[in-house]
Amino acid sequence: MGGHPELNEGELVAAARAAAEHSYSPYSNYSVGAALLFDDGAVVTGTNVENASYGLALCAETIAVSKAMADGRRGGLVAVAVTGPHDSGDGDPITPCGRCRQVLNELAQLGGTDPEILCVGSDEVRRVALSQLLPHAFGPAHLA
Repeated sequence: MGGHPELNEGELVAAARAAAEHSYSPYSNYSVGAALLFDDGAVVTGTNVENASYGLALCAETIAVSKAMADGRRGGLVAVAVTGPHDSGDGDPITPCGRCRQVLNELAQLGGTDPEILCVGSDEVRRVALSQLLPHAFGPAHLA
C-alpha cells in the first residue's frame, strides 16, 4: 500500500475502527471512523460528530482532513480507510459521501496523489482509487 511496509492495510483499518469508538452519533447511532495515511507514514484519524441541528454534523473523513490540514499537511495523502458500524445494517463496505470525496480530493490534489480508499465492511474491504469515486473532480487547479 503506497510503498509503506511499516503500516499495513490491517493497521490502517484498525486505526479507523479505533477512531470510530470516539464517535458522537447519538441521533443516527451510526459510528464512522476514518484514517488517513500520508507518504511519510503518518496516520491522522477522525470520527463523525453529530449535532442536534442535523445539518451541522461532520463526517469522519472531513474531521481527519481538517486535523491534518490544521497540522500543516498539504498533500502527501496515499490511502484512506473508512469504517462504519459492523453490528448494524447489511455490513456492506461504506464509501465516503459526496462531500467527503470532495474534501479528500482537495488534500490529494495539493500533493498530486490519487489515494486508495479502503471502504470497510463487516466481511469485505473494497479498494477504490479516489478518482474512481469522484471522476472529473473539481479542485485547486481549476481556480488558478
